[in-house]
Amino acid sequence: MSALVEIRDVSKVYTRGRQSVEVLHGVSLDIQQGDFLALMGPSGSGKTTLLNLIGGLDSPTSGGISVAGQRIDTLRGAALARWRAVHVGFIFQFYNLLPMLTAQKNVEVPLLLTKLPAAERKRHAAIALQLVSLSDRAQHKPAELSGGQQQRVAIARAIISDPTLLVCDEPTGDLDRQSAEEVLNLLEVLNREHGKTIIMVTHDPKAAQHATHTLHLEKGTLVESAA
Repeated sequence: MSALVEIRDVSKVYTRGRQSVEVLHGVSLDIQQGDFLALMGPSGSGKTTLLNLIGGLDSPTSGGISVAGQRIDTLRGAALARWRAVHVGFIFQFYNLLPMLTAQKNVEVPLLLTKLPAAERKRHAAIALQLVSLSDRAQHKPAELSGGQQQRVAIARAIISDPTLLVCDEPTGDLDRQSAEEVLNLLEVLNREHGKTIIMVTHDPKAAQHATHTLHLEKGTLVESAA
């Protein structure tokens, strides 16, 4: 049985002026359907670069990446954007909510790219907010919510399109410990009870404990795997 995500001999080189910096060096990795993977490593190790490649926010310099049997390293421009909209839910450290919109309207944003009528978008948003236990905050704007609540709105937005992958870049990096635990517990529920495949970059060993397994990057190379 094929893995959901197949990464084969992937390298990434950034060019800065006359200097080339190889951030990832021949990384190969399989991620199975239903995994909750934590990517760890020091700053500059290539964690976020690898996450961005998996999520289709960037393309590798060489090597191949397949998600659900589709080669995404060959997609560019509008085709890659369409693929992301269908297959990837993004959760970032700083929420990226639109300040003038309510929680409900923020959650609806990905559906604006679809042909769903307004009533259906609202219904889907209500279901997503219920899943993250924020139904009572649907009409609140981000400034009226705590950091933990804002991140849960961001999670609701990420799952509203039922994506193939949830891609999380330091999702608890801006939260206090209690709020961080609430967010991590929610990600666990999405993984365990709803079958979501989650890939999370984190510096926090306590956050990584919520994942089903952990991989470590060091200077652009996978150096260690721990169950």
